[in-house]
Amino acid sequence: MCQHQPPCPTADSSDREAARLVAHHPEQGWSLLCNGVLLFEDTGELLPNGQIIAPHRPSRTGHVAKAA
Repeated sequence: MCQHQPPCPTADSSDREAARLVAHHPEQGWSLLCNGVLLFEDTGELLPNGQIIAPHRPSRTGHVAKAA
C-alpha cells in the first residue's frame, strides 16, 4: 500500500502511528494513515484487518508543571 521511501511502518508493527497521513478529518475525529490504519481523535485505532485498538492516552498524574 505505502509507496514512500523509506516505506512507512506496516499496520501490524508497533510504530504503525508513524505512517504518513493520507486523509485528515479533525471535524469528524479521524485520520487515515497510508498503511490503512484509521486513527481516531481519542487515540483508538481500527486496523485494516478489522482489529480494534482501544484508546491509549497517557494517564494524567495530576501534577502541574511549574514555569521556570
